Amino acid sequence: MGYRTVDVAAVPPSDGRPCEMRALGDAAGLSNVAINRFRAEPGEQLPLAYHYHEEQEEAFYVLSGTLSVETPDGTYEIEADSLLAVDPESPQRAYNPDDADEDVVVLAVGAPAVGGDAVAYESE
Repeated sequence: MGYRTVDVAAVPPSDGRPCEMRALGDAAGLSNVAINRFRAEPGEQLPLAYHYHEEQEEAFYVLSGTLSVETPDGTYEIEADSLLAVDPESPQRAYNPDDADEDVVVLAVGAPAVGGDAVAYESE
């Protein structure tokens, strides 16, 4: 058996991200699921680029604020205490709009925890 606790504040933000991202799954030693906590100020996006994942399913649970998610079908507005599920091969770009009144805080869960399956998506 194995159990671990993670103090979110003790996990350093990842370098090179457009907003604050803390890799909680890595800090917990998880290998089958990716768990990341994001805090985006108004005008910041969560991912590095508009993209889709070849294998990974993702779920975005909004802890506070409102998350905007651009897709080819339109933009979703995900309010606090709501979840957006994204299937593999479904392009998306999550962000906090420039005119937002507050930061958005999101818990993102992805499985399987695969690296290198994110593919840049060119919107039309």
